[in-house]
Amino acid sequence: MLVYSGGDPVYITVPPVEGVAGGGLDMLSLLAARNERESVQIALRPKVSWGGPGTAGAVQIHCSDLCSPSGDRLLVGQSLSLRRVVPILGVPDALVPLDLPVSQINLFHGDNINLGISRCSCGQPPGQYQGQLLITALTADAESANQSLVKNEKSQLYQELKNCLEIVDPIDGSPFEEMVERVKSATSTLRRVLMSPSFSEFSPGYSDVMEEDVVTNLSVRLKLCVTVWEFTLPLTPSLPAVFGVSETVIEDRFGVKHGTDEWYNALDQHFEWLLQYRISPFFCRWGESMRVLAYTCPWPADHPNSDKYYSNPRLAAYAVPYVPILSCNDAAKDTLRKEVEILKSKPHWQKAYFYLWDEPLNLEQYNSIRDMSADIRSYAPDARVLTTYYCGPSDAPVSGSSFEAFVKVPTYLRPHTQIFCTSEWVLGNREDLVKDILSELQPEDGEEWWTYVCMGPTDPHPNWHLGMRGTQHRAVMWRVWKEGGTGFLYWGANCYDKATVPAPRYWKLLMYASRRIRFRRGLPPGDGVLFYPGEAFSSSQPVASLRLERILSGLQDIEYLRLYSEKYGREEGLALLEKTGVYLGPERYTLDHSPIDSMRAEIYRCCRS
Repeated sequence: MLVYSGGDPVYITVPPVEGVAGGGLDMLSLLAARNERESVQIALRPKVSWGGPGTAGAVQIHCSDLCSPSGDRLLVGQSLSLRRVVPILGVPDALVPLDLPVSQINLFHGDNINLGISRCSCGQPPGQYQGQLLITALTADAESANQSLVKNEKSQLYQELKNCLEIVDPIDGSPFEEMVERVKSATSTLRRVLMSPSFSEFSPGYSDVMEEDVVTNLSVRLKLCVTVWEFTLPLTPSLPAVFGVSETVIEDRFGVKHGTDEWYNALDQHFEWLLQYRISPFFCRWGESMRVLAYTCPWPADHPNSDKYYSNPRLAAYAVPYVPILSCNDAAKDTLRKEVEILKSKPHWQKAYFYLWDEPLNLEQYNSIRDMSADIRSYAPDARVLTTYYCGPSDAPVSGSSFEAFVKVPTYLRPHTQIFCTSEWVLGNREDLVKDILSELQPEDGEEWWTYVCMGPTDPHPNWHLGMRGTQHRAVMWRVWKEGGTGFLYWGANCYDKATVPAPRYWKLLMYASRRIRFRRGLPPGDGVLFYPGEAFSSSQPVASLRLERILSGLQDIEYLRLYSEKYGREEGLALLEKTGVYLGPERYTLDHSPIDSMRAEIYRCCRS
């Protein structure tokens, strides 16, 4: 048995179980503060085959509520979730929700299936909560297989076959490319249905099943223990982590028209869903020369629905649009003035920022930022403008190295930018260069330093590319905290490739074609994609990636370090980070989870009183 605590995988072999007798008991423990979410992975691996090569066996998973001695409960499906880890490009990444309290999955001989268990204790009373996870390999003979085909499985098979028929009938008059996509999608569906345990008795090699394979009712009973600590992480994140969500990808993927009720509903769903990850989302639309329209709330500030966005306590920062979201006309400046005047009268105005341009490259683009900022500041002198950059203006009369031109960017944008957001790629492994960047800023005038990752930096530096190690993903936020950044930006969380078939006309085909998630060409796999469209996995909600869970863990680590530093000072917090071996630099961080547990335990011990 092997457990990936905090995001990297417990191996359980079924059936029979190696190292755990039928009915045996093992303990899986999670430790977390209130308002914190901790996750663990369990990997299932069959010791032998159910029904010959290429066939799958069924595994039933039953999870109970977790109860404390005082009678408090962590409810399955609310405070406790179970998700199957699905490979993307061969790398385990997509966390597909499973039915609770009982779920059934297929397990192929020679394959591993990872299950993610997440626990969230928002407002949960402190204490130790216990329950169990029962994992049972179902029998492989035909009679028992028919008995295990419960009603919801029959319904699922019926719906899949029905949808398959609707995809291929009719195809008369369809373009050749569309017909090919329809046939591919239908083939994929039929193959998945035929390989289900319901039809295993008809699979080649079924009669050659080993005697050991038909042993039934061997189960693993895994005891779950969750300890909720006394102290509470703040509901509002201490460090603003603002992540872009492409509105055009949502429109394309879900087949919704800009400005319709369905469009608002889709944006609202994504906004609420991302808040659980301590992320402050902004929606974005890219324009010419990397100009960007960024906004957190799709409704105007005077609309009744806007308050649930701007006043949400889980939101650390919000983007205000420079031009109207639904149209751009001669009244744009009046709209901006009205929007700013309403928002700056609210208590949450201190969270507002304007994101106008992404990575300007020359003085013409710098002048455009200054002009737009001047408009905004004429209505609100205290408004904050954020600008991302990885180099200085290419045509500026600056002598010296490219890094010196990069460091001098604030002199070109002052006072028209207050949040200077630089790429971690520029620093490489030279954290000492942070001092040069900060020396050019004027914090007494409200200037801040934020950072971001994008295509770079690359391995072994911390980033969120697919295939990087779990601690490498988590280390992005350790780096932010160690370097002293006061915020973080990520350009896109849902920027997968466009649908190949227009969704409004062929939405059923799209539902199946979308099972093949495609990343954008020219970008490292996973770059710009931190969650997946739910319909690709028959889910009504977006499907998180393992990388997104690790980002959450890193943001929660920042809250722990902040609590410790408030009590003992920032230097002691930095010393603890290094003493435990969690993070020393962009090429020197832990590859194992044990140092993270040690750091968290030490912070809990020192800060619980």
